[in-house]
This record gives sequence, structure tokens and C-alpha cells, in this order.
Amino acid sequence: MKMKLPVVVLVLLAVGLLVASSLAQGIRKPVWAGQFYEADPARLAYLIDHYLETANPPALNGQLIGLISPHAGYVYAGQIAASGYKLAKGLDISTVVIIGPSHQTGFEGCSIYQKGGFETPLGVAEVDAALAGELAKVSGFKYIAEAHRQEHSIEVQIPFIQRIFPQAQIVPVVMGYQTEDTISRLASALAKILPGRKALVVASTDLSHFLTREAAGAQDSKTVELLKSMEIKTLLRQIERGENVMCGGGPVLALLLYAQKLGQARVEILMSGDSTSAGGPADRVVGYLSAAVYLQENRAALALSNNEQQELLALARKSIEHYLANREFLTYETSNPEFLEKRGAFVTLTEKGELRGCIGFVEPVYPLFQAVIQAAVYAAVEDPRFSPVKPSELNKLKIEISILTRPEPVQVISDIRIGQHGLIIQQNGRSGLLLPQVASEFGWDRETFLKEVCRKAGLPDQAWKKSGSLFKFEALVFGEK
Repeated sequence: MKMKLPVVVLVLLAVGLLVASSLAQGIRKPVWAGQFYEADPARLAYLIDHYLETANPPALNGQLIGLISPHAGYVYAGQIAASGYKLAKGLDISTVVIIGPSHQTGFEGCSIYQKGGFETPLGVAEVDAALAGELAKVSGFKYIAEAHRQEHSIEVQIPFIQRIFPQAQIVPVVMGYQTEDTISRLASALAKILPGRKALVVASTDLSHFLTREAAGAQDSKTVELLKSMEIKTLLRQIERGENVMCGGGPVLALLLYAQKLGQARVEILMSGDSTSAGGPADRVVGYLSAAVYLQENRAALALSNNEQQELLALARKSIEHYLANREFLTYETSNPEFLEKRGAFVTLTEKGELRGCIGFVEPVYPLFQAVIQAAVYAAVEDPRFSPVKPSELNKLKIEISILTRPEPVQVISDIRIGQHGLIIQQNGRSGLLLPQVASEFGWDRETFLKEVCRKAGLPDQAWKKSGSLFKFEALVFGEK
């Protein structure tokens, strides 16, 4: 006679199976070897090495944070992918976080492969279990087995990683529905856990799909320009609407937002192409690109060290304290040549994340230390938008300093880079200025940024179109934590 298990036991068994499924990640076997890339290890290694040897990416003026890399078959996009990996080769990287879109399964959020490894013909790339677990904890994203089972966007990146970083571990992340919330959560989690680690982020994507060659070229050119300009908000709207721009747009934007949280983020296009170069049909074209995401070495910073930045922040705070107590500017002496150089500078005060005052000098009329002293005081007591700061408020305020390059006329509007450039408009006796970080903080695209600087000056939204009235500048921005 068959025994029936109690309901409670059945429930416990079901729960146990679910738990076991969530934990049983282990070694993922290669699914697409022999289709997207060579299955023979010797031929695969030779092919990748050949791609790397013939790649010729431009040098970067800054720190590489991540790569945008195609995930098509190597015959179509292997050489393009190699441009990015060649640039990264030789860096001291311990872990590569790979973010790819889900092509097979629809789900909310991201799936993070948290332990085990990914096997390719070149061996097993071990998962960085500690980092993957921390990313899951901070982001709130878990492991969804089905997301990884057949997904190629992660798998095709791994042989390249194994060739250039043979000792590196990986953190595979598959993104489901590419929503603003998912993209933002992942970017914020990366920005919280990766600084200080020897990590590289790879965002896996192709460009437009199955258009004619002419239409694909036009569409992909627009996408490339939006990427180069860091037009994150515009790209996000396109991706959420399901427009045919990038299949991995969500992973790309997560990388861009993460980099933007670290500093002056830039995108350098390394190589692009499409499927027709390998014999694909001209009426069903897929576009590809490889790009570097990096933090630019800021011209405004010169040789300012972290200690020098902290000294200027302390000087700004002490200047406000001294003025509120004595109604006179602080006397300060320094022999530091960086502080003695004349620089434009702004001081911004915030309270609980809200603006409390912001004033500064656009032109380099004072030595840097003096510009900081005066701008700090003026921001505290002279900003007409706010009542003067009281001594009792000082411990609630956060101070941010922006050191400016000399403004230069905007010759071509497309040269304006969101997050890199601040804007000044001067017209009919009116002027307005917006610092570079403002556009990033509000998620503005270039068009909105132009409109808002006009409004700041009390001018019509399209006033920027008048020749000779618009200027751009860059800034080194640092603040109290």
C-alpha cells in the first residue's frame, strides 16, 4: 500500500526543492560553443589572439572603468569586440562584472550568478562569490536559473576575458526587463561596492537589428552620438519604449550611470560595424560597436591631490565659520603653487540634499585659495535665493567645490557633453550659468540643459541659438562626504 505524505511534509519538500534550485548554480557548461565561437580550444585561442593582435584602439586620457562589447558570433563581431579587450589588456583586473540582456526569458530585475563558474573551451572562469553575493545583497537582485541557462550575451564575452585576464574571476549579471528602476538599482549597487576593487564592467550589447543597411547605418550613427554625448535620459526613453537601438541598452546605461557616479565619465567609440562585413544580408542588418567608458583626467584639476581637495573643503568651512563669527574674511597663507594659481571656482552648499547656496567666480580673477574663501562666504550669506546661513546651521551643511577651466565659445552644439561641460549664456545684459554636475544630477539631455541655462538667465528657451552667446567650461568637482 502506498503511503501518503502529510501536506506539511509536501510543503517542506517543495520549499526545499526551491531552495536547492536557487543554490545549485555550480559550473555552467558552454551552450554556444561551435555556434557563436569555436568549440576547439586551440582554434578558439588562436582566433582570439589574432583578433587582439590586429586590433588598434586609441589611447585613453583617463582611467578605464568599463567596456561596451558586442555579443554576436565572432565571425561577425569578434574583431570589433577585440578593440575593447585589447585596450583593457595589461590592466591589473581581478574581477570582471559582465552585464548582458536576457534574450530567452522575461523577468523583473536582474539575475546574478553567485557561485560556481562558467565553462568555455578555454576552461572554467570562476565566479567571484564574495563580490557577487555583495552585489546581490546591495541591489536586492537574486539568482534566477532560467535567465542564465541559454543566455549567450554573457557567454560570448568570457573567452576574451580568459585570454586577457587568465586569473580574473567573473560576476555574470543578466538583466530582465530594462526599466529605469532596474538600471538605476544596478548602477547604484555597482557604485557602492566596486570602488577600491580591481574590477572592470563589461556591458554586452548589439545595436539595431534587422533593418536595411542604409537604415541601420543611420540609426546606429544616432545611437553612437547619444553614447558619446552621455545622453542617458534620451537613451533611457528609447529603451523603455522598446525602440530598435540596442538590445543591451539597459546594461549599457547601468555602466554609464555607474561610471558617472564615480567622476567625469566619458565614452570613446573604439570600433563599429555591421553584419554585412561577414556576408550577412543587406536587408537584415545587425549593428555592432565596441566602446570604452572611462574617467577623464580633468584639466581643471592640474595636480590637485585628495589631500589638497580636503584642505580646500576645510578652508571653505573655516571661512564661513570665521565670517559668521567676525564679519570679516579669513586670512590665509599658503606656499602651495596650485592654490596660488588664479582659477575660477564655485562653492555649493546643500542641506539634506537640497541646495542652500551657490556662488562663485567664472573667470580666474583670484588665486584659487582666495576664490574659495570668498565664494564660500558669498554662498552662505549673499545668495539672493536664500536667507543667510546661521551659525546653528553650519553642522547641517555639506560643502562642494567646483574648480573651473576658462570658458570657451561653443562652436558646435554637438560638442557639449552632459556631465563634462558647464554652460554660460550671455545676452542682452543677462547671464546664466549651470555647473556640469547639474545636468547629471537632474538627468537632463543636451536639449534640456540648453533650455535650462536660458531660463537661468531669464531668457527665452531658444536664446542659445543666437551666435556668440553660449560658452562651455569644465570643472573638477569634489565635496564633503
